[in-house]
Amino acid sequence: MNVARTQTDQTAAQAPRPGVALAALAAAQFTVMLATSIVNVALPQIRDGVGLSDGGTTWVVNAYGLAFGALLLAGGRAADLLGRRRVLVLGLALFAVASLTAGLATSASVLIAARAVQGFGAAAIAPAALALAMGLFPAGPGRGRALGVWGAVSGAGGAGGVLLGGVLTQAWGWPWIFHSVALGSLLVLVAVMALVPRAAGERGGRETGRFDLLGTVTVTLALTCLVWGLTTARGAGWQDPRVLGALVGAAALLVAFAVIELRRPNALLPPRLFTTGRVAAGNLLMALLGSVWIALFFFLPLYQQQVLGSDPLATGAGQLPLAAANMLGAALAPRVARRIGATATVTAALFTEAVGLLWLSRMSAHGSYSVDILGPSIVVGLGLSIAFVQLTALAVDGVPPQDAGLAGGLVNTTRQVGGAIGLAALATLAGSVTTHAGGDQSHLEALTDGYRAAFTVSAAVLAATALLALFLVRRTGPRVATGATRPTSGPPLTRNP
Repeated sequence: MNVARTQTDQTAAQAPRPGVALAALAAAQFTVMLATSIVNVALPQIRDGVGLSDGGTTWVVNAYGLAFGALLLAGGRAADLLGRRRVLVLGLALFAVASLTAGLATSASVLIAARAVQGFGAAAIAPAALALAMGLFPAGPGRGRALGVWGAVSGAGGAGGVLLGGVLTQAWGWPWIFHSVALGSLLVLVAVMALVPRAAGERGGRETGRFDLLGTVTVTLALTCLVWGLTTARGAGWQDPRVLGALVGAAALLVAFAVIELRRPNALLPPRLFTTGRVAAGNLLMALLGSVWIALFFFLPLYQQQVLGSDPLATGAGQLPLAAANMLGAALAPRVARRIGATATVTAALFTEAVGLLWLSRMSAHGSYSVDILGPSIVVGLGLSIAFVQLTALAVDGVPPQDAGLAGGLVNTTRQVGGAIGLAALATLAGSVTTHAGGDQSHLEALTDGYRAAFTVSAAVLAATALLALFLVRRTGPRVATGATRPTSGPPLTRNP
């Protein structure tokens, strides 16, 4: 018995600490978010490098987002059934190979295909990493701090991608933005294999489980049609027959998916996922936050480059204050929530971001970074990060252990789809305002008017979301935990004012 106890103690001593494993998993999430935004400032150079048309250039961004958003639910369920650690490792390996291929591409078709495969890998990484991170920490302050780290790296990845993209493009050329992601993915892969315990990657709790192939194919096609239609609408317009056909097809497929799921015992999106009442609220609010979040990182670099005349390096460096504010807000989020409660924290964070966006809407065509961007970007970063941490916690609260990967995939899906909808709508609005600007205005003034309109509407959306959160988070207060549905979130979601 003493020998067995000694062996157990040695094994425990050799096992990585949860904080170390969390660092490896957070690095995986950072890599996914980095790849989302790292190409933004390099698009003109990429266009010239592989001979893309103006319309084709957008697909360097869209191919990644399309595959990522459409396959997240499938990635989350695969992680639950096949093992989260295994799916994460495979996703990182695929992500690294696709990134390297994109950097070596000499034709537009190879580059766009590689970006789509990157999105496929990201759809496996994001839900598996989040489920593993939540599994490392029991409900309580530790899980709240883990979610704070998650929020910090998610926001920092988006802002850091713009910075790193600008630095690498200006120093060594656009291929290095992909080479750096490939190298980073390999390093994260090694860290995950070394630091994340194998036991953490065991299947989520089902003794037997079958993959819902019909439901997966249906919802993947639905999300593909939806995201493709929305992204195409930005350039082709909402009345384009292809856009209308894609959106109608998406609606029909989503209805079919709902019917299929109600009749299948092994449903991809089982009803038990929503039994706590908090998952639906968290995902709805996250979709609304995502509709503004992704658009923010789209319009800010454009204003800096097209209106203020900043080069890629200066544009990337301009994201540093936002990233720093994002990390600070994510670190403070659990403490704020424990002090004032979940409802007040979510509402205040969303209102704070709305104020920052309204401040951005006052930007000038003859302004400067210090006057028009610096202050509001700090306010936006603080509100965005705190809201993200709390809504992520809300969206996985009370989820049965066997569905943790799916819950992670769902909250990432709603953010991506919300982002696609928001970006399509806001880009169309900005373009329309710019096109119909008065004839006595300069081109820079017309562009600025479009960006101002986008930020004004974004502020209004977040203010409405804050009011909705005030209602939803109160109405879906935590239930008494029993059995498998024991709440998986800590104090940030267990105390309402």
